[in-house]
Amino acid sequence: MTLSKRSYALVNGLNMYYEIHGEGQPLVLLHGALSAIGTSFSKVLPQLSSTRQVIAVEQQAHGHTADIDRPLTYEQMADDTAALLQQLGIEKADLFGWSMGAGIALQIAIRHPEVVRKLVLASVTYNRNGFCPELSKCHCSETWPGPRFKRNTKGPHRSRKSGPGFSPK
Repeated sequence: MTLSKRSYALVNGLNMYYEIHGEGQPLVLLHGALSAIGTSFSKVLPQLSSTRQVIAVEQQAHGHTADIDRPLTYEQMADDTAALLQQLGIEKADLFGWSMGAGIALQIAIRHPEVVRKLVLASVTYNRNGFCPELSKCHCSETWPGPRFKRNTKGPHRSRKSGPGFSPK
Protein backbone atom coordinates (compact mmCIF):
# COMPACT_ATOMS: atom_id res chain seq x y z
CA MET A 1 0.00 0.00 0.00
CA THR A 2 1.40 3.35 -1.02
CA LEU A 3 0.48 6.23 1.25
CA SER A 4 0.72 9.32 -0.89
CA LYS A 5 -0.55 11.93 1.52
CA ARG A 6 -1.94 12.61 4.99
CA SER A 7 -3.29 16.10 5.38
CA TYR A 8 -6.05 18.48 6.41
CA ALA A 9 -8.22 20.66 4.21
CA LEU A 10 -10.35 23.59 5.32
CA VAL A 11 -13.88 22.89 4.05
CA ASN A 12 -17.00 24.77 5.16
CA GLY A 13 -15.22 26.01 8.29
CA LEU A 14 -14.04 22.48 9.19
CA ASN A 15 -10.40 21.39 9.21
CA MET A 16 -11.04 17.93 7.68
CA TYR A 17 -8.43 15.15 7.86
CA TYR A 18 -7.91 12.91 4.84
CA GLU A 19 -5.48 10.37 3.44
CA ILE A 20 -4.69 9.45 -0.15
CA HIS A 21 -3.38 5.98 -0.95
CA GLY A 22 -2.39 4.46 -4.29
CA GLU A 23 -3.08 5.50 -7.87
CA GLY A 24 -5.86 4.96 -10.37
CA GLN A 25 -9.60 5.59 -10.51
CA PRO A 26 -10.59 7.58 -7.38
CA LEU A 27 -12.44 5.71 -4.63
CA VAL A 28 -13.69 7.64 -1.60
CA LEU A 29 -14.05 5.69 1.66
CA LEU A 30 -16.64 7.00 4.14
CA HIS A 31 -16.39 5.53 7.65
CA GLY A 32 -19.15 4.58 10.07
CA ALA A 33 -20.31 6.51 13.13
CA LEU A 34 -17.91 6.76 16.07
CA SER A 35 -15.22 5.31 13.81
CA ALA A 36 -12.39 6.55 11.59
CA ILE A 37 -10.22 5.49 8.66
CA GLY A 38 -8.19 2.91 10.59
CA THR A 39 -11.04 1.31 12.49
CA SER A 40 -13.31 1.06 9.45
CA PHE A 41 -10.90 0.34 6.60
CA SER A 42 -7.42 -0.74 7.77
CA LYS A 43 -7.88 -4.34 6.61
CA VAL A 44 -9.10 -3.44 3.10
CA LEU A 45 -7.00 -0.34 2.37
CA PRO A 46 -3.93 -2.26 1.09
CA GLN A 47 -5.95 -4.26 -1.45
CA LEU A 48 -8.10 -1.32 -2.57
CA SER A 49 -5.12 1.00 -3.01
CA SER A 50 -3.21 -1.55 -5.09
CA THR A 51 -5.38 -0.63 -8.11
CA ARG A 52 -7.19 2.57 -7.06
CA GLN A 53 -6.49 6.05 -5.76
CA VAL A 54 -8.18 5.78 -2.37
CA ILE A 55 -9.27 8.99 -0.69
CA ALA A 56 -10.19 8.22 2.91
CA VAL A 57 -11.74 11.01 4.98
CA GLU A 58 -12.52 11.50 8.64
CA GLN A 59 -15.76 13.36 9.20
CA GLN A 60 -16.53 16.12 11.70
CA ALA A 61 -15.90 14.96 15.30
CA HIS A 62 -14.38 11.66 14.14
CA GLY A 63 -10.76 10.50 14.27
CA HIS A 64 -8.33 13.32 13.50
CA THR A 65 -11.06 15.79 12.50
CA ALA A 66 -12.13 17.98 15.40
CA ASP A 67 -15.69 18.91 16.21
CA ILE A 68 -16.91 22.45 15.52
CA ASP A 69 -19.99 24.33 16.66
CA ARG A 70 -22.56 23.35 14.03
CA PRO A 71 -25.06 20.53 13.55
CA LEU A 72 -23.67 17.08 12.85
CA THR A 73 -25.84 15.83 9.98
CA TYR A 74 -25.48 13.57 6.97
CA GLU A 75 -26.20 16.54 4.72
CA GLN A 76 -23.42 18.65 6.23
CA MET A 77 -20.93 15.77 6.13
CA ALA A 78 -21.89 15.17 2.47
CA ASP A 79 -21.29 18.82 1.64
CA ASP A 80 -17.92 18.70 3.46
CA THR A 81 -16.85 15.61 1.51
CA ALA A 82 -17.91 17.09 -1.84
CA ALA A 83 -16.01 20.30 -1.01
CA LEU A 84 -12.92 18.24 -0.14
CA LEU A 85 -13.10 16.41 -3.48
CA GLN A 86 -13.37 19.73 -5.28
CA GLN A 87 -10.29 21.06 -3.44
CA LEU A 88 -8.37 17.91 -4.35
CA GLY A 89 -9.32 18.30 -8.02
CA ILE A 90 -11.33 15.05 -8.05
CA GLU A 91 -14.07 15.61 -10.64
CA LYS A 92 -15.76 12.21 -10.31
CA ALA A 93 -15.22 9.32 -7.92
CA ASP A 94 -16.65 6.03 -6.80
CA LEU A 95 -17.95 6.22 -3.22
CA PHE A 96 -17.98 3.42 -0.68
CA GLY A 97 -19.84 4.19 2.52
CA TRP A 98 -20.23 1.95 5.54
CA SER A 99 -23.03 2.52 8.07
CA MET A 100 -23.12 6.28 8.73
CA GLY A 101 -20.74 6.66 5.78
CA ALA A 102 -23.34 4.99 3.56
CA GLY A 103 -25.87 7.64 4.63
CA ILE A 104 -23.30 10.32 3.80
CA ALA A 105 -22.67 8.69 0.41
CA LEU A 106 -26.42 8.73 -0.32
CA GLN A 107 -26.54 12.43 0.52
CA ILE A 108 -23.55 13.12 -1.74
CA ALA A 109 -25.35 11.34 -4.58
CA ILE A 110 -28.52 13.38 -3.92
CA ARG A 111 -26.87 16.76 -3.28
CA HIS A 112 -23.77 16.50 -5.52
CA PRO A 113 -24.53 13.90 -8.23
CA GLU A 114 -21.91 15.41 -10.54
CA VAL A 115 -19.08 14.00 -8.37
CA VAL A 116 -20.45 10.43 -8.17
CA ARG A 117 -19.43 7.79 -10.71
CA LYS A 118 -20.53 4.71 -8.74
CA LEU A 119 -22.05 4.28 -5.31
CA VAL A 120 -21.51 1.28 -3.00
CA LEU A 121 -23.41 1.25 0.28
CA ALA A 122 -22.95 -1.19 3.16
CA SER A 123 -25.26 -1.33 6.19
CA VAL A 124 -27.10 1.83 5.21
CA THR A 125 -30.13 2.93 7.21
CA TYR A 126 -32.84 4.77 5.34
CA ASN A 127 -35.40 4.91 8.16
CA ARG A 128 -35.70 3.99 11.85
CA ASN A 129 -38.30 1.22 11.61
CA GLY A 130 -35.74 -1.54 12.08
CA PHE A 131 -33.86 0.05 14.97
CA CYS A 132 -34.26 -1.25 18.47
CA PRO A 133 -35.93 1.44 20.65
CA GLU A 134 -32.79 1.99 22.72
CA LEU A 135 -30.65 2.78 19.68
CA SER A 136 -33.34 4.94 18.18
CA LYS A 137 -33.48 7.06 21.34
CA CYS A 138 -29.74 7.64 21.52
CA HIS A 139 -28.73 7.93 17.88
CA CYS A 140 -31.44 9.35 15.68
CA SER A 141 -33.06 12.70 15.19
CA GLU A 142 -36.74 13.12 14.49
CA THR A 143 -35.96 13.59 10.79
CA TRP A 144 -33.95 10.58 9.74
CA PRO A 145 -31.42 10.23 8.06
CA GLY A 146 -28.82 12.03 10.08
CA PRO A 147 -27.12 11.30 13.37
CA ARG A 148 -27.82 13.59 16.31
CA PHE A 149 -25.26 13.56 19.07
CA LYS A 150 -25.00 15.31 22.39
CA ARG A 151 -21.55 16.81 22.63
CA ASN A 152 -19.32 15.83 25.52
CA THR A 153 -18.69 19.02 27.47
CA LYS A 154 -16.40 17.42 30.07
CA GLY A 155 -12.75 16.61 29.61
CA PRO A 156 -10.63 16.86 26.46
CA HIS A 157 -12.15 17.18 23.00
CA ARG A 158 -11.48 13.53 22.28
CA SER A 159 -9.52 10.66 23.68
CA ARG A 160 -8.16 7.61 21.94
CA LYS A 161 -10.04 5.36 24.39
CA SER A 162 -13.47 6.92 23.99
CA GLY A 163 -13.46 7.94 20.35
CA PRO A 164 -14.15 11.38 18.99
CA GLY A 165 -15.21 13.10 22.23
CA PHE A 166 -18.95 13.09 22.13
CA SER A 167 -21.55 10.76 23.51
CA PRO A 168 -24.89 9.68 22.03
CA LYS A 169 -27.86 11.77 23.11
